[in-house]
Amino acid sequence: MANNEELFKKIIAHAKEYGFVFPSSEIYDGLAAVYDYGQYGVELKNNIREYWWKSMVQHHENIVGLDSAIFMHPTVWKASGHVDAFNDPMIDNKDSKKRYRADVLVEDYIAKLDDKISREVDKASRRFGDAFDREMFLQTNPRVIEYRNESEKIRSRLYSSLANNELAELRALIEELGITCPISGTRNWTDVRQFNLMFSTQMGSLGDGAGTVYLRPETAQGIFVNYLNVQKTGRMKIPFGIAQTGKAFRNEIVARQFVFRMREFEQMELQFFVRPGDEKRWFEYWKEERMKWHLGMGIPEHYYRFHEHEKLAHYANAAFDIEFGFPIGYKELEGIHSRTDFDLTSHQKFSGRKIQYFDPELNVSYVPYVVETSIGLDRTFMAVLSYAYTEEKLDDGSERVVLKIMPFLAPIKAAVLPLIKKDGLPEKAMEIFDRLKFEYMCFYEEKDSIGRRYRRQDAIGTPYCITIDHQTLEDQTVTIRERDTMIQERVHTDRISGIIAEKIAKRN
Repeated sequence: MANNEELFKKIIAHAKEYGFVFPSSEIYDGLAAVYDYGQYGVELKNNIREYWWKSMVQHHENIVGLDSAIFMHPTVWKASGHVDAFNDPMIDNKDSKKRYRADVLVEDYIAKLDDKISREVDKASRRFGDAFDREMFLQTNPRVIEYRNESEKIRSRLYSSLANNELAELRALIEELGITCPISGTRNWTDVRQFNLMFSTQMGSLGDGAGTVYLRPETAQGIFVNYLNVQKTGRMKIPFGIAQTGKAFRNEIVARQFVFRMREFEQMELQFFVRPGDEKRWFEYWKEERMKWHLGMGIPEHYYRFHEHEKLAHYANAAFDIEFGFPIGYKELEGIHSRTDFDLTSHQKFSGRKIQYFDPELNVSYVPYVVETSIGLDRTFMAVLSYAYTEEKLDDGSERVVLKIMPFLAPIKAAVLPLIKKDGLPEKAMEIFDRLKFEYMCFYEEKDSIGRRYRRQDAIGTPYCITIDHQTLEDQTVTIRERDTMIQERVHTDRISGIIAEKIAKRN
């Protein structure tokens, strides 16, 4: 996806104007990279979370849920490697006094090369039409090959310097690429240094042996330290999974791009425990399953792509990201990792507790291997919003902004609208609203013209608008309007619930 900053700005403005996302503490000028979800944003977020939970827990007989605490014993983070290795390479521009992640500066440079490739592909596609062979073009076009070779060389140097903690090499790469500060436009950089991302605080009174604890930077460790509790109480047999959603916190110096990178965010994670040696098979299984889940939200397949990690984390033997084509380019949405037995073995060592599984089929005990799927809920929210945002020019020359969110995810399922505020229409409308509200999240409004009210519901993605008029009082029929087509149909009030239910059921 080509970079489209103007579209991105429109989506952010729309999210605020229509009650999806607000800057946190805005009356005090806000807090950088912290956001509050408004009345429609929280509904959309809850619906995405519920879709994930049902898909992972309710639809699998061998996966159970967990809700672990945000605060954990500080040794947990020593065992996981976060105390010693959870760092980002930072660099400052001496002229603007702004701080940046050094690796992100290089990745942004690579993204510009990828954008150039996308533009070349788009131009060729328009030129050749149906005869265009995309794969052949990518393999043979000299300019594309040049961009790809340059990108691969830069990636290789970047990941090598990160893997070996060669900070001077990373700074040299930034200088060689001529990367400038977006604020000052200069290349007056400091040295690169590491910065730990965990938030710390004190637990207990200061006079009573206060100890340092951390706000969890990920939700995975809460699953690992509860492995024995869940396995024994649930009588779980390998393979099985533990799923969790919850807040995580990272002191991101370069938090940016709306809700894509925040200091307080929400993850949805599955840790799937398998026999050693079976992890690659399950890794491929979850890669396929997770992509199906994303496509189940009604977003076309070309918005997604897999990205294989060239630089593996210290705990992994395989890792892929699912990337989404945001208006700001392809960015990571979900990670699928084969974590081996690193986490459980490490907690076994640091805790002194035996964390193993007795396999009755093999008659042996072992530390299970783990396949992880970890998705950002806020990023998925942003992906759904980005895809759904649509500006349309209508046949009568007017324009509308509509959020084409899949009905099962839509914040409001139906708006109940009396045509006018008199003649008993509001009372009849409230009667219908009261009947529907026990099954669906509904909205009632009687202010402004019916056309204006339709537009407001389009802008928040409501699939159906139900209009009550004088004929309703005579024959119990209403006008039901479908969001995407704007087609209006006269139906009996007894059919409304069934129509909404049918629309919501078409999610897969």
